[in-house]
Amino acid sequence: MSERERDEHSGTETTGHEWDGIKELDTPLPRWWLWVFYGCIAWSVVYWILMPAWPGITSYTRGTLGLSDRSAVAAELGALAKQRHAGEAKLRNASLQQIEADPDLQSYAMQVGQSVFGDNCATCHGAGGAGAKGYPNLRDDVWLWGGSLDDIRHTIAVGVRSGHPAARGGTVMPAFGRDQMLDGRQVDDLTEYVVALSRRKADAAAVGRARQTFADQCAACHGPAGTGDVARGVPDLTDGEWLFGSTRAAIRDQIWNGRNGVMPTWEARFSPETIKALAVYVHANAGGAAEPIRPAQQEGAGTSAAGR
Repeated sequence: MSERERDEHSGTETTGHEWDGIKELDTPLPRWWLWVFYGCIAWSVVYWILMPAWPGITSYTRGTLGLSDRSAVAAELGALAKQRHAGEAKLRNASLQQIEADPDLQSYAMQVGQSVFGDNCATCHGAGGAGAKGYPNLRDDVWLWGGSLDDIRHTIAVGVRSGHPAARGGTVMPAFGRDQMLDGRQVDDLTEYVVALSRRKADAAAVGRARQTFADQCAACHGPAGTGDVARGVPDLTDGEWLFGSTRAAIRDQIWNGRNGVMPTWEARFSPETIKALAVYVHANAGGAAEPIRPAQQEGAGTSAAGR
């Protein structure tokens, strides 16, 4: 057998492979790397024996240790449920007002509420509950369906236009333009009238023309002065908080298309105790049932609240 060629610079034998004049050296792998490689092979064999590893047609090899991630998770959830049981029992037997008055109960409810809010509510209302266009600002003190503890709990439970038998949302904003109830000029004038209601500068002539239109079409729900009705979920048009935007374009779009918000019912998904905790969390981080914020003087100020 002929001796293989050696590289003249390193003295290492070549493999006999050559590409474009470049010859491959037959350099041995480091000893430490080989031992690590062999150790990995040995460990994999031991792992296949001890742990679930190989899939089958209808099942898999269970391993001699009989471990299961699914069983481990179920056990952890069971332990967590037992840990929470005492706190839930206290929430179950206390009113919302008692929960807020008891520092320990309130602290527990806030922890549960924050977790539930982050997992289920923050997608629409934002991580801090500040909302966005079309999604109410829960950190405000303007509430379309009421901002008391009981009001918030009920809204969370039944939702808004959710299909729940007791859902909020009996009053629906009509699409005055899209459904041809009003023509374009009437909608334009009515937009100016609503702008004037929120104490901003508006076209006086348009406001005068729209006065009767508002009385005929809008006052039945919003009231003669446009102050709304919390009990029926009718927005107060005289404040500076707007769910779909407060610019003239946004107000005209709302009048024309009659947008109405939807909130899911959580009653089937959450326990009564969880809904209580969530109500306490939302109420504690918001203005609750305080007096509404007075309108901003410039167009485009407030863009989201619980009320447009």
